[in-house]
Amino acid sequence: MKKVLISPFAQTLRNGKINPKQFPYWKELVVLINKAGIEVIQIGSTKDPKIEGVTTFKQNLNFTEIRNLVSETDTWISVDSFLQHLNHYYLRKPGIVIFSQSDPRVFGYNENNNMLKHKSYLREKQFWLWEQCEYNQDAFVTAEEVFNTLLKVLKLK
Repeated sequence: MKKVLISPFAQTLRNGKINPKQFPYWKELVVLINKAGIEVIQIGSTKDPKIEGVTTFKQNLNFTEIRNLVSETDTWISVDSFLQHLNHYYLRKPGIVIFSQSDPRVFGYNENNNMLKHKSYLREKQFWLWEQCEYNQDAFVTAEEVFNTLLKVLKLK
């Protein structure tokens, strides 16, 4: 059975607003992954909710534990956050990174499938604090697009 690691959440904003990096379609994506018979392992912190349908949820892991999970799974999916940077530094294992308003040409890595809906959604100043940006659900690719990319990465399509 194929295994996919997901890291769905970006850091909470200090002003209490929704982080513009939060992909809104995780539940739908996990349903599609489950239907394909793929095991889903979620990582996160204590404050992160478990996505419905996730097989295993591991919280508060250290760097080594996360690196080992990335190594043990067939691929990984994350928003533009910590996991892609940790992976690039330690393993360079191709994964899927979901972008919205940050530019994958600035913050992404070539070994990954960097998914951006359209450059028109990119924020004007890429190095602003996220508290200076508004959440825009329309800026994200769909769960189906991420799933189709996953199938290609896993060579199931």
